Amino acid sequence: MVNERDAIVLGLPRGTGSPAPEWRVEPGLLSYERALAGMEARAAAIAAGQATELVWLVEHPPLYTAGTSAGDAELLDARFPVYRTGRGGQMTYHGPGQRVVYLMLDLKRRRQDVRAYVATLEEWIIRALAHFNVVGERRGDRVGVWVRRPDKGQGCEDKIAAIGIRLTRWVSLHGVAINVEPDLSHFGGIVPCGVRKQRYGVTSLIDLGLPVTMDDLDIALKAEFESLFGASDRTDGRTTSASAAMQTGRSA
Repeated sequence: MVNERDAIVLGLPRGTGSPAPEWRVEPGLLSYERALAGMEARAAAIAAGQATELVWLVEHPPLYTAGTSAGDAELLDARFPVYRTGRGGQMTYHGPGQRVVYLMLDLKRRRQDVRAYVATLEEWIIRALAHFNVVGERRGDRVGVWVRRPDKGQGCEDKIAAIGIRLTRWVSLHGVAINVEPDLSHFGGIVPCGVRKQRYGVTSLIDLGLPVTMDDLDIALKAEFESLFGASDRTDGRTTSASAAMQTGRSA
């Protein structure tokens, strides 16, 4: 199958004179309610010119989220809280051991091209995974990043990273989820991203036999973000409260 998205020009550097986005690592497990409220407040402030862009790295307690394309039949077992959200996509799982990255970027100052933004997010993950000798790939008919699994059988592939975004006034919300060491059995309560074929599963870096830590992945993500989106300013969320900054819509 020809992947037309491979022809998209990748990279969305910020415009000349635009301040660098804040890069924040949130400590502990962040509730989904706080994450959603924080994203919406920050995105509104960015759109109004009152805050810088933000790349927010978090982990959540176990939960499911349903995107705008999710159907009721995709929820097989509501063993965790379910949140209906305005992002694109279908059902997905978030939980400990999964790096969730929320990006609030002003595409008016970058490039107003949704397809290019999604493809660049995929490329960002692919390049970060390459730091650990993982060959991630994009697919023309399935958004996200996939890993071939010939050990499971011919044509088998596992998803290692999901993508779901929303735009408001050309400012992005939501983002990507990369499996480092989550409990993969938790995906059994849903049809992940609406993909039902048995040859398509879910994997993680640990499942692939790679002892990668969350900090290891964060370092790779930071390096490859700058190669595609430009430099960012880091704020250590382990010593600074993210919630206060989110509520005011300003950088801490």
